[in-house]
Amino acid sequence: MLTYYKLGPYVLELEPRRRVTVNTDGENIAYFKAEAARTDVPYQVIINMYLMEFRMQKRHLAVA
Repeated sequence: MLTYYKLGPYVLELEPRRRVTVNTDGENIAYFKAEAARTDVPYQVIINMYLMEFRMQKRHLAVA
């Protein structure tokens, strides 16, 4: 599961970070901010963890 942050805040910084701008629904941001409040992990880190998990599992979107 998503346990990378528990190993330390520097585990996620093995590669240089890149700033991006993403247009998303307010409900998505509210979800990640609520998770941040619940876990005491910054919401940007949680979003990155979700993206990393998706990539590591080699998952692909099913587009109809």
